[in-house]
Amino acid sequence: MDISVVFQIAAVGILVAVLNQVLTRAGREEQAMITTLAGLLVVLFWVIRYVSELFVEVQVIFNL
Repeated sequence: MDISVVFQIAAVGILVAVLNQVLTRAGREEQAMITTLAGLLVVLFWVIRYVSELFVEVQVIFNL
């Protein structure tokens, strides 16, 4: 895993937090919630790949 992935996830988190605050202050709570969920889904899709690689490595280490 590369350290740039951590920075990408942090960047998405910061972007989503800023958008959430802007939309909430503008009175658009529904769009703020959708933006937060979209950011969460994007990060989860990135992380799922690394979790599957982790499980493969564990299987190889323990010869399962």
